[in-house]
Amino acid sequence: MPELRTPGRREVRVACDSLVALGAATADGAVLFAKNSDRPAAEPQPLLQLAAARHAAGAALRCTYIEIPQVAATARCIGSRPYWLWGFEHGLNEHGVAIGNHTVFTRDELGSPGLIGQGLIGQGLIGMDLVRLGLERAASATQAVEVMTGLIEAYGQGGSGYADKDWPYHNSFLVADRRQAWRLEASDRRWAARRVRELDSASNHLGIGDDWDALADGTIEHAVAQGWWPEDGPGRFDFAAAYRDTSMAPPVISSGRHRRTCELLAAGRGRLTPAALRAALRDHYGAATPGVELPFDDEQRFGICMHADPVGTTTASMIAQLPADADTAPRYWASLGSPCLGIFLPIFIAGELPAALALGGVEPTPDSPWWRFKALLTLVERDWPRHAAPVRATWDALEARLDAEAATVAGHETEFMGDALARVLVTLEQLISGLR
Repeated sequence: MPELRTPGRREVRVACDSLVALGAATADGAVLFAKNSDRPAAEPQPLLQLAAARHAAGAALRCTYIEIPQVAATARCIGSRPYWLWGFEHGLNEHGVAIGNHTVFTRDELGSPGLIGQGLIGQGLIGMDLVRLGLERAASATQAVEVMTGLIEAYGQGGSGYADKDWPYHNSFLVADRRQAWRLEASDRRWAARRVRELDSASNHLGIGDDWDALADGTIEHAVAQGWWPEDGPGRFDFAAAYRDTSMAPPVISSGRHRRTCELLAAGRGRLTPAALRAALRDHYGAATPGVELPFDDEQRFGICMHADPVGTTTASMIAQLPADADTAPRYWASLGSPCLGIFLPIFIAGELPAALALGGVEPTPDSPWWRFKALLTLVERDWPRHAAPVRATWDALEARLDAEAATVAGHETEFMGDALARVLVTLEQLISGLR
């Protein structure tokens, strides 16, 4: 197994993949965005819906670790939130802006935030705070990048991204709206941004090279001062070459996943659909079951659909369809837990999210859909070859029915989501009972 190093522990949790296809690459001209959130296997990630709101002048906003000034108005949005955090792993707002984040490793050091639960908290925003802030404060992808980079420069990144250990980390982001998308990568308070030309994906390493479209002031000078880039460097400044670090997490963890997402996007160019992105998020390098028995130096141990605890396990996923026509509502699909054994539930930002989708705490409870999907995964894991295919077939049939029905629910979004979730939960309990 390659060395995986974190402060105080020889263990690293690092995963997440996002994919985006602009309208020229999709079947119907809508922008498609998808994200797998890979977190600790037993960390629930329920959904949270926020109403559009106006805020008093001078109001303060408490994020996960720090307080910042609130803005005058915030947008309606839905996000996937690790149960103990303020921020989102990924989400969508009423304007059709979708954002996801990823851990990345850079040569800059982030200050230790102290021990969780003892009040010794580092000053900074974590990547999930920035996702939520971007969704709340932006009406376009470009505006979201401006919001997030401004906050990164003002407050920096800091604070542990994990409930059970002291580990701050740097972040990258994929940001999309109805017409465009950006890739944003940050190292401490410095950052690089690149506009997506047609297709892009992001994993757990810096990928913006000399093709950046914007840089934070001082990014080149800092790299030169640290000896990471020559003062008279060859050609245009290469952000990843200067800032990327592989000493904490070896490239094998993310290299194969990123290559695979690029291959899947390129193979479908011009024909990509939400179904194609669902298949990508469920992918185990084309195999029927994940490579959980492979050695840790084999990149296929780390699939897009991750089953590699403690390095990473997919605990929530999203897909967004963002039509170019502003009068057509964006579509959102959410999967709780492992997408290869779950269902993408149609979600409408205009409706009221079923209350059950927001349930899920540190202890398993029967009223939490997230924990019930976790129970199903645990049962299937006893014999992947035997159980995975029939579970997948059951979900495929229901997923297709719900998608067909969702196309005609305008004006009845709340009722549809409640009924759809009820049907999903009945099927979920039947699967669990059958496997037991």
